[in-house]
Amino acid sequence: MKQICIVFRHAPYGTTHTREGLDFALLSASFEQQVSLIFCDEAVLHLLPEQHAELSGSKDYVSVFKAFDLYEIETVLACEQSLNAMGLTVDDLAIDVQSASAEAITAQLALADEVLVF
Repeated sequence: MKQICIVFRHAPYGTTHTREGLDFALLSASFEQQVSLIFCDEAVLHLLPEQHAELSGSKDYVSVFKAFDLYEIETVLACEQSLNAMGLTVDDLAIDVQSASAEAITAQLALADEVLVF
């Protein structure tokens, strides 16, 4: 089984980066690949609840995030430094994620056979 790590770095809306990354993550997981996700920089904002994506012409990401368990995507990390920069904690987020230091993120990346950045 291949280990795939997907890193999200872009802010919500305005681009299709996150949607493409999520589609790839779910597709890979459905083919029994071990998928881990890392949200850093402005991408941590995707994890906030009560977003109204339809107002910007986008789809609701948070509903997709809640399907991670169905696809057996168990490792979802949010960069601790990025959360702090945005004034957020894991308690503010819509789904259960682990806050991860730069060292923990580096360790997760080292485990992956493939790393994709969206």
